[in-house]
Amino acid sequence: MTRPDNHPAVQTGGIGVLLVNLGTPDAPDAASVRRYLAEFLSDRRVVEIPPIAWQPILRGLVLTTRPKKSAHAYRQVWTEAGSPLAAITAEQAARLQKRLGGGVRVAYAMRYGNPGIAAELRKLVEAGCERILLAPLYPQYSAATTATVVDKAADALRAMRWQPALRTLPAYHDDPLYIEALAKDLARQLDALAFEPEVLLLSFHGMPERTLHLGDPYHCQCRKTARLLEEALARPRLRTVTTFQSRFGRAKWLEPATADVLDQEAGKGTKRLAVAAPGFAADCLETLEELAIRGREQFLSGGGEHFATLACLNAGEAGMDMLEALIRRELAGWIA
Repeated sequence: MTRPDNHPAVQTGGIGVLLVNLGTPDAPDAASVRRYLAEFLSDRRVVEIPPIAWQPILRGLVLTTRPKKSAHAYRQVWTEAGSPLAAITAEQAARLQKRLGGGVRVAYAMRYGNPGIAAELRKLVEAGCERILLAPLYPQYSAATTATVVDKAADALRAMRWQPALRTLPAYHDDPLYIEALAKDLARQLDALAFEPEVLLLSFHGMPERTLHLGDPYHCQCRKTARLLEEALARPRLRTVTTFQSRFGRAKWLEPATADVLDQEAGKGTKRLAVAAPGFAADCLETLEELAIRGREQFLSGGGEHFATLACLNAGEAGMDMLEALIRRELAGWIA
């Protein structure tokens, strides 16, 4: 049957990849941070307290006090390109696009803030992508990270009459590609330091302890990543310690806490310490301010003498080699 002359042009047959990271405010000011935190902390996957109990606390206390403090922290790490997390994720997407070529369209989104998942999925569909790989950039699975990305994508699909086929990149906490990339990149950074660390702190983002008891595999996967990375680094003179950062609220969180261990190490005489954050795909507020600024001040004021924060994989060669390989594997059957 011949297509009518007045039939609108429809793009079809394309393949898309959507990289997704946590998110960031649009600007380092209190109003922008308030909007961001309101979205982030209203997610039932993130705060598993019934809204009838949590929302009055969020609206009446958290959003009236925390934005100003967080905005100050963001201003310390903000760049000409904007939020480090958004800028690095955009660079990862651009470099992945070059590696995959024109046969695949690569985009990126933030789970909270901009660019949003729903908007970027629509753009991919409008560009003719009938098959899309959703790629949450979280090596370790958590309901508060990976699952909420999938939830948001499902919400977007629910609003579409013509839905694309969707695949999801699984957690890759023990994937040899990931462990090799971490070991290679961290070894390079350790060798470039002006001092030899006694301790390497592997700091993962914290989660309430109850998530472990509810069945979230995050804690176990972080521990496995740390064990495999320590084995791959193979530095017997370097003591490796696994910790969890970014505690919030009064609930019991996964331990040991990064801040507590920094105090303990300085207190018992450790003079040279490096910290890495292997659970983060890109440097962000938690690595650039919480670890590199506040963590440094804490360790040195406690008696430490040398402190270094090692960069995340970001858009470096080791990280991009890993990301390309993971994405190509998940696109098997869709691309040659």
